[in-house]
Amino acid sequence: MIRFGPAGIPLSCKGRTLRDGIADVHHLGLTALEVQFIKVNPLVRMVLDEEVGQLPKDLPLQLIVEVASGKSGELSEAGALEHPLKRRGNLTALTWSLAKDAADLALTRALAKSLDVDLTLHAPYYVDFFGSEESRDRSIRQIQWSGVLASGLGARLAVTHLGFYGTGDREASVAELTGIARDLTRWLERTTKGSVRLGIEPSGHPDVFGSREEVLELARTVKGIVPVLNLPHLAARERRTFDEPGALEPLLTEFVDASGGALYLNFSGADLYGTGEFRLTPIKRGELRFDPLAEALSDRDYDVTVISSSPLLEHDAMYMKLLYERALTRRWAKRHQAASRPPTAVAPAPPARRSGSLPASGARSRLAPPKPRARPAPRRRSHGSRSSR
Repeated sequence: MIRFGPAGIPLSCKGRTLRDGIADVHHLGLTALEVQFIKVNPLVRMVLDEEVGQLPKDLPLQLIVEVASGKSGELSEAGALEHPLKRRGNLTALTWSLAKDAADLALTRALAKSLDVDLTLHAPYYVDFFGSEESRDRSIRQIQWSGVLASGLGARLAVTHLGFYGTGDREASVAELTGIARDLTRWLERTTKGSVRLGIEPSGHPDVFGSREEVLELARTVKGIVPVLNLPHLAARERRTFDEPGALEPLLTEFVDASGGALYLNFSGADLYGTGEFRLTPIKRGELRFDPLAEALSDRDYDVTVISSSPLLEHDAMYMKLLYERALTRRWAKRHQAASRPPTAVAPAPPARRSGSLPASGARSRLAPPKPRARPAPRRRSHGSRSSR
């Protein structure tokens, strides 16, 4: 099965709520939406006396994403949101324009399910595990909050990247980031009961974790990691435009194998400049073309979700769907013509003549053209025989 959708609420959507965006995606004939959790406005406060004993999800008009003890700076324990609130605990609530509380998330989840719109969620883009301790804790918390929101929405993926390498050895940085990713997947496994997995996308900047090899190796090493095939980022990282379906097929196979069968893919146009310098553009204006990818996807039955990260969002999502359907039609037509074409008839060879036999009456020999019949010579008259007058 293949799905197409935009990375965010469609530009043409008149309402700006998440439920309006899901309905608009459905009306446009699309079946996927990557929710953008970009702006983070957390509010940390202590548990009130009247809230003691209640579940965090039951608090009205409060989108609770973290429950921790009263110790300053302590991270939330996995599964803490499922336990009744205690005194002297700390709550973290988000002021998010796309939902106001857990009940609001449940309504959105029900709408997406009824309209068959597959939801995923992208975590905040700023991630830094090698800066200050404060930035490290904030990065971990934001990814955890993304998992909580994804679980409430019924989204199956929380997509993020892992930020810059450390200032030391590259291998040591990769090893430390692998440990952080492993801790995050374990936290998500316990908190969401396995309903949300962590998607790691590559980066187009060489100073940021996320080469093709690093993302695939992380997915093979850490259980619960899904590699995200972000083609514009890989094109910028590897300085390639992937113009031929043959160049894409090994790449698709690698990511499908590493993700366990389902492929999550981001695409848009891109202008490539120097190393690590690129700009996302509409598909028709960039150096990347979707046609080769459409041919490669139509050649096999992939279980894939294609997200448009183009500035045109839903317009390019529908354009990619159109190109894929055209490629699929050409593939079907070729197979149908090959199957319905009758076998070529071969003319039988003429029977061989026996030596000395003559051709049938009225037939010509195939070996040599008939010789012309010799005309008889004219008779000459003798002078003696002529009658005298």
